[in-house]
Amino acid sequence: MMFPRTAQRATWMLGALALAACASQPQPAAPPPAVTVQSPGSDANGNATGLAAPAEGAMPSARMPSEWHVGTGEDFDDLFDRLRDGFVLDEVQEPAIDQQLAWLERNQEYLERVFQRAQRYLYHIVCEVEARGMPLEFALLPVVESAYEPFAYSPSRAAGLWQFIPGTGDRFGLKQNWWFDGRRDVVESTRAALDYLQILHDQFDGDWLLAIAAYNVGEAGVQRAIDRNAAAGLPTDFWHLRLPAETRAYVPKLLAMKRLMAEPERYGLAFSAIPNEPYFAIIDTSSQIDLKLAAQLAGSTYEEIVALNPGYNRWATDPGGPHRLLVPIDQADRLEAALTTLPAGERVRYVTHTVARHETLPGIAKQYGTSVAVVAKLNEISGKKVSVGQELKIPQDSAQLPDKVLLAAQRVDRPSTDVSGRRHQIVHRVRRGETLRAIARRHGTNVDTLARINGIGANDPLVAGQRLVIKTTVRHSRGESSASSRRVLYTVRPGDTLSGISRQYQVSVQQLKTWNGINKQHQIRAGQRLVMYVDSNHKRSS
Repeated sequence: MMFPRTAQRATWMLGALALAACASQPQPAAPPPAVTVQSPGSDANGNATGLAAPAEGAMPSARMPSEWHVGTGEDFDDLFDRLRDGFVLDEVQEPAIDQQLAWLERNQEYLERVFQRAQRYLYHIVCEVEARGMPLEFALLPVVESAYEPFAYSPSRAAGLWQFIPGTGDRFGLKQNWWFDGRRDVVESTRAALDYLQILHDQFDGDWLLAIAAYNVGEAGVQRAIDRNAAAGLPTDFWHLRLPAETRAYVPKLLAMKRLMAEPERYGLAFSAIPNEPYFAIIDTSSQIDLKLAAQLAGSTYEEIVALNPGYNRWATDPGGPHRLLVPIDQADRLEAALTTLPAGERVRYVTHTVARHETLPGIAKQYGTSVAVVAKLNEISGKKVSVGQELKIPQDSAQLPDKVLLAAQRVDRPSTDVSGRRHQIVHRVRRGETLRAIARRHGTNVDTLARINGIGANDPLVAGQRLVIKTTVRHSRGESSASSRRVLYTVRPGDTLSGISRQYQVSVQQLKTWNGINKQHQIRAGQRLVMYVDSNHKRSS
């Protein structure tokens, strides 16, 4: 069964369930030896290396949406299980790996923060790596590169999850201008990084470790090290090459991450499950749009839209494209409906200001709550001089929207009139042996409603792999609706109780029972999975 809205638009259904980033939490000491953030295609000094550029201005053609890829990865509930199933790099016993692993063991809080950030992007990256038949260890590479922080920026001017420097970004078709930086764009930078890794793999005769090392230090640096060893009659594998210290630590850190994620319980660690489900949809906006306006139309927050679209440098998307936005999947229909009623000319609003005597550019910018750089760019002003009578185009706050636009947005998946909850849409992939009744009970809805939404009979048999759209009312213990709840799958551990879990995630025991169909006759057990909806801004209690 396809998504109901798939027939209405050609969007990609991608990404992982969102969790808020925890940048405010204290950071642990750097792991030994320190790994300097390096960019793809740079040498140890950050200088660009190798590879011919694509045609100027060319953007890589879109490939088939990740949601349509068919593979065994879709059989997993937990994205981490899917990730482990795709690990293929050989296990290596090296002291450098043990050293990095020891640091990771001691810093579980750091890893939890990293994967909290990653949950917005990890599903998309896993799908893209899997679709290319590449090692799924590469989905852990942004942990090493940027700690899954899309706004990460290094001293060598590397940016984004995959840490591209400007020159290498250019060669791989990553658009970079005043409005947009494709090095930070989740979709484009992932495509470029995997393209680069595949090229390196081919260049180094199928040796993935050499490809990973070259991603860090540049292919020229690795090739020089290989040539030196070959001339001296020495082995030319990664472990025998004389490479910069950063690279000697870079590959072991990735392999240490792989070892830890493969068997976290062996190292006394446990990670909350990440649902193996798409988080974001890609919406075609067809024109430039104000990001705050887009957030309001989608029923989202500005912070969430920025986190999903870190490639946009300004308050609006690039007028020259890409004309698309990543939005939470359960808010996509609402945004798309609103865009059908909002003309392109009203998606970014400006006012005209006529410069009066004694006015200055800084003063005008301050008056409108914007910056000198923005006003200067929009009006093609060099410097800060303006003339009396000159007309300036100034961005206008888009907080006030036409009623017809807001109504169109609200008609999609209209919320319940009960102010203690909100409508929440998810997509469930049917597993072997599941029944409609069991699925309805698990998600706190009823069989007839679930059948009606999906256009099937209440007694129809289900097929493994079938998709069901589920709309539930998410209720909150504080008696108010929340636009920032997220779905979490929790695996019960030995000794867990409902009251303990409820305190940990700041939900009520009754909510846990309702969401999971638990009554007095049902007791939770170790290994059982519980679904819950928690505030995205909530920091889990220890």
